[in-house]
Amino acid sequence: MGLERVREVAQRMQLKFDCPVITVAGTNGKGSTCAMLEAVALQSGYKPGVYTSPHLVHFEERCRIHGEIAKADDFLPHFEAVEAARLQGDEVLLTYFEFTTLAIMRMLSLAKLDVAILEVGLGGRLDATNIVDADCAIITSVDIDHAAILGNDRETIGREKAGIMRAGRPVVVSDPVPPQSVIDHAAEIGADLRLFGRDFNYDGDKQQWGWAGRDRRYAGLSYPALRGANQLMNASGVLAAYEALRPVLPVTAQAVRTGLAMVELPGRFQIIPGQPTLVLDVAHNPHSVAALTANLDAMGYYPTTHAVFGAMADKDLAPMLMKVGVLIDRWYFTDLPTERAETAANLQQKMNALQVVAGGTRREVPISLHANPQAALDAAVRAADPADRIVVFGSFYTVGEVLKDGPPRLHAKHLGE
Repeated sequence: MGLERVREVAQRMQLKFDCPVITVAGTNGKGSTCAMLEAVALQSGYKPGVYTSPHLVHFEERCRIHGEIAKADDFLPHFEAVEAARLQGDEVLLTYFEFTTLAIMRMLSLAKLDVAILEVGLGGRLDATNIVDADCAIITSVDIDHAAILGNDRETIGREKAGIMRAGRPVVVSDPVPPQSVIDHAAEIGADLRLFGRDFNYDGDKQQWGWAGRDRRYAGLSYPALRGANQLMNASGVLAAYEALRPVLPVTAQAVRTGLAMVELPGRFQIIPGQPTLVLDVAHNPHSVAALTANLDAMGYYPTTHAVFGAMADKDLAPMLMKVGVLIDRWYFTDLPTERAETAANLQQKMNALQVVAGGTRREVPISLHANPQAALDAAVRAADPADRIVVFGSFYTVGEVLKDGPPRLHAKHLGE
């Protein structure tokens, strides 16, 4: 793996951006940060373009231009351009991710944008998006995920994510306790490092919150429309990025207020109206599951919490199941339509092993196995009382499956109609 092949094809396509570019890396919070950047830009009257991955339901979700998801046909000329450039002269082999990233970046580069927002797929240093010299980089959080590729500790992973920094340009780190490797790399290359707690911060009460940066302040802000205590950290990084880009991309205080209050992003602690209460979250590593657990705990009392869960086999599943398990009264494990996924039967084995290790100190929780997430959700809805809570979490495949036909209809009496 490396950037040589991607860079070669990009040069053949003469790929370049004529607007400020923000690159967003991190273990968790990337999608939320991109959505908030986009929302504030839209409210400021700008035309933003956003590239994110993976998608929940449809591939087209990976590209948004001026707040709208790109249409399928819009991708075709850009796929053709990448293929033509790849075959020009000596053939260059590209992965699925590299090919589609180049196509979407080409689409964005030709869309006459005011700002391009690029989400890093994996790591940073060797990610296909890193062929672009971003005007501002954001690192949302650093935790252990994709250990086989990125490393087994935060310092090593932090160094990979720090690879999106550029000399003399701002980099915002919204992780409150970043690895030393991130700070050291910024110093080594002379990046304009902006740290949470040093260069920007937030405070708040139950009604509102405020933010302060190097030379800007916002008071009396409504909480971001994206739910969860961790979203204030992401929002703080967004405001620090806009403060850094103020000379080339000024935003108004009203745009900040309205944008954060209106931002939408499916699958991030998304609560579907109805009974029983339904929560959807793409938490799929220990760090994000810890945040999900805290957010679920803060919701208050529910007689029974049902959990639909499916995840990739290469994830650190035991700490995820242990952390959220204290809140779960009934599990619905599901198979997923990809070879990378852990089977529902193996998830049950892992849960049983945790029970044995706990030596009977953990309560026995009923478990059922299902062929797909929709079947698991249907079973949970049948079993749930109106006052209960159902949480669907894990892989993008898990949440995407239950959203593919739109938000689920909830009350058990609707099933089978």
